[in-house]
Amino acid sequence: MKTILLPTDFSKNSINAINYAVELYKNEVCNFYILNVQRASSFISDDMLVVNASATIYNTIVDAAKKSINNIIAKIVKKHSNGNHHFEAVVDYDNFIDSINQVSEKYNVDLIIMGTKGASGLAKVLFGSNTIKVIQRGVAPVLAIPENCKYSGLDKVGFITSFKTLYNINDFKPLNDIIALNNSEIHIMHALCDQDATEELNKCISRLKKNFNNPVFNYLVVKNDKVFETIHEFTETKGIKMIAMLVSKHTFLERLFKTHAVETIAFATVIPFLAMKKNED
Repeated sequence: MKTILLPTDFSKNSINAINYAVELYKNEVCNFYILNVQRASSFISDDMLVVNASATIYNTIVDAAKKSINNIIAKIVKKHSNGNHHFEAVVDYDNFIDSINQVSEKYNVDLIIMGTKGASGLAKVLFGSNTIKVIQRGVAPVLAIPENCKYSGLDKVGFITSFKTLYNINDFKPLNDIIALNNSEIHIMHALCDQDATEELNKCISRLKKNFNNPVFNYLVVKNDKVFETIHEFTETKGIKMIAMLVSKHTFLERLFKTHAVETIAFATVIPFLAMKKNED
């Protein structure tokens, strides 16, 4: 049984991500926890004026948010009618990342699936700020779903890496689970930004061959200021339906985020992005 966390702010993007998750796991037994996080700073004096004398502001806001989540659940159940899926509404009054991590640990979450803000050109940001925070600081892997992205199978999945990282088999569990669900063809996308050492590259290739069944290796020679453009062009050319990467303090992904400030990243993602946590042991 899979346990999936679905954060929502009731926006169109977050609802789209919930629908994507339900479609992705339509043949799996799943517990879906739909989470809304409220902040004290989001409430204004007008809200306080309508609170019943016998209730607290906290209870009033939480009850309203839980009702909204239950409405979402009712629509999903009516639309999909899937006996494999169980839904639960969770409302928290906390810092967003702290709430995500607490809920993830409490329910042993396997994967967080959340929506991202849309991008209509190379001048737009890569992800919304909350998604970036969860990818960088969250305790569970994240599948980020772009605006208006609909599930249509994942026949080809890309995994971005560089020769400098060696992997443990457990690192790939979220990706392997998705590949197994969709019988996906896995494309290993080696992004070669520097002069690569042949010995290290061969070690990396050997590890990846042991983990994946018949992986297709691709070598992308990129410049530091053209990383996302190169990846985007490759995924479009090859028909890649999802890209994945491992995240740690010193991995390729972390380097990209430091090199390219989130606010100025020149790349419009139009396919889901799976950010996995690398075991640092």
